[in-house]
Amino acid sequence: MPHVIVKLWPKPEAQKRALADAITQAVMQQFGYGNDAVSVSFEEIAPADWTEKVYKPDILNGAGTLYKKPGYGLS
Repeated sequence: MPHVIVKLWPKPEAQKRALADAITQAVMQQFGYGNDAVSVSFEEIAPADWTEKVYKPDILNGAGTLYKKPGYGLS
């Protein structure tokens, strides 16, 4: 039952819905879950708060759970 949380700067609803659909499809394809098992949520973070609320706790100090660093390749 994967639940994916995306933290991002504020974006239009249509873009978030499209991304949620793409994430759902990717999770289903990679892990073999059905559509009913996948959930996606968005946490919008103001640009001024990004460093303190996301970069420092989740990226800089998230080495154990971070699979893709900013500025690096996809693998």
